[in-house]
Formats: sequence, C-alpha cells, structure tokens
Amino acid sequence: MLSRIFPDRFVPVLFATILLASLLPVRGEAVPIAQNISTAAIVLLFFLNGVRLPRDEVLHGIRNWKLQGGNLLYSFGAMALIGLAAQAATAPLLPAVPTLALGFLFLGILPSTVMSATAASSMAGGNVAASVVAAALLNLTGVIVSPLLFAAIAGSAGDISGDAALRIVATLLLPFIAGQAAQRWLRPWVLAHRGAATFMDRTSIAIAVYVAFSAAVVGGIWHQLDMREIGIVFAAVAAMLALAFTGAWLLGGLLRLARPDRITMLFAGAQKSIAVGAPLAATLFPPAVAGMVLVPILIYHMAQLIVSAWIAPGLARRAGAD
Repeated sequence: MLSRIFPDRFVPVLFATILLASLLPVRGEAVPIAQNISTAAIVLLFFLNGVRLPRDEVLHGIRNWKLQGGNLLYSFGAMALIGLAAQAATAPLLPAVPTLALGFLFLGILPSTVMSATAASSMAGGNVAASVVAAALLNLTGVIVSPLLFAAIAGSAGDISGDAALRIVATLLLPFIAGQAAQRWLRPWVLAHRGAATFMDRTSIAIAVYVAFSAAVVGGIWHQLDMREIGIVFAAVAAMLALAFTGAWLLGGLLRLARPDRITMLFAGAQKSIAVGAPLAATLFPPAVAGMVLVPILIYHMAQLIVSAWIAPGLARRAGAD
C-alpha cells in the first residue's frame, strides 16, 4: 500500500524534511553554519552529476534530434509558458504572498528529473537509453538556461545580480565541470557504489530544502498561508500536472515519434527536478524567499512521482496488447 502511495522513497523523505523544518527550523547563530553546509551539499550534488554523466552517451543521444529537440523546446518553452500562466492566474488570488505565485514560474523553467523520469519510462516500456540522455541533456542545459530564462520572463522579480550569477557558476556549473574532468578516475567508483551515490544525492537535496524551508518557517510561512491559499496552490499544481503530461504526450504524437520515444518524451517533458530546483532557489533568492518559492515545486515533485507510477503500468499493458 505504501509503495503505491509513495512510489519513490524520496517522497516521504521530502515530507519528513518539511515537517522537521516546520517543527525545528534553523535559527539564530546556526543559520550561517546551515547555509554553508547547504552550499557544500549542493557543490557535492553537482560534482557527482558531472562524474556520472557519460559524454559519449550525450553525443550519441544528440543524434536523435527530433526527440531531444522536442524535449528541450517543451521543457524550457511550453512548460515555461505554463508556469507563467499559472503565476498570472494565482497572483491575484495570493496578493499577500506574491513570491508563492512566482514559484509557479520558477517551477516551469526547471529541467526534468533524472532517475524518476528514466524509471517511469522503463516501467512504461519507453526508450530507456534515450530517457537517460534526455534527462542528462535537460539537466545540463538547465544549469545554464533555467536562471537566464527565469530572469528574462520574471522581469524585476527575477533580476539576477552579479553575486547571484557568480554563485550559480561557483556552486552549480564549476562543480559539474570538475566532475566531468574527474570522470575518468571517479566514475567507476561511483557506478560501483550507486547506493552510496544516490544517498549522497538525496541527502544534499534534503539539506537544501531543509535550510530554505527553515528560513521560510522563521519568516512566518505558516502564518501567511491559510487553508484557502494552500488549496489554491494544490489546484494550480494539479492543473499544471494535467497540462504538462497531456501536452508532452500530444507533442510526441505531432512529432510522429515511435511509441517508446513518445513515452520517453512524456516523462522527460512533464517531470520537473527538485534536484536542480532546490539548489537554484537557494542560490538565486534570500533564504526566506527561497522557501516560499520552493512550495510549488515541492508539491509538484511529489505529485509527479505518484502520477507517473499510476500511468506507467497502464502504458506498458497497452503496449503489450498492441
């Protein structure tokens, strides 16, 4: 029963992280220490991503230009517009918390997940190799494109200062490049210890979420949000999920992709990455703002895993019946 409700073990970890931050947020003199730990965890996360991502697979996957190009346009084009529409729709309904509405735009410009999109594609009978490459390309592109796209669309609310740009380079891009450079020596060890690497990945994300959400709790997030506003957020996330999955599936049909590639586009295009979202929010925004901006992506991330786990077996059964 629990595996059906929480198809990915990281979902209850995120729930527990939010609960811990709500009950025991970081305060006072511990805040700068926690922020330094969070930054170190983010650096480790992107370094490991650089070590894991095989350059030859990326080059091979780029040749499938229709699938990969469609994924890039959908993730950073159509989904950005959906996020912008969600922000515009919710902003008048959330006048007291404008940064919460901004979180929907932030959600829209993020890249896809890596592990969960690939796992869902595999479960549904998709092109697993293409899923790996798609997730890798989307995340590599997202490190550079996501903050620039957010700044371009968000206007004054998304202005990226020189310090923020330097933090993005120092904590996201440079560690990833260093991981690529160290791939020859470290990748065999990382692949041989997948469990430990995954644990470090998820611990890094949980730390970033905990520190950002702690600041939001100290700033009064639970006093600013009432049941009406929480209901608006859940409704907007549900609408974005429906549009994201439907649009990705329809685009795969319009591009006349083979069914396995169409399934790959479905999950790579519709899913959004908390692994990029949490570090990027912590880099772009002050801690209290980052926690509020992360609320939509936290809810979306949990929901997308559950939705994917529900629809993937049906796609696999239908493929088997054809």
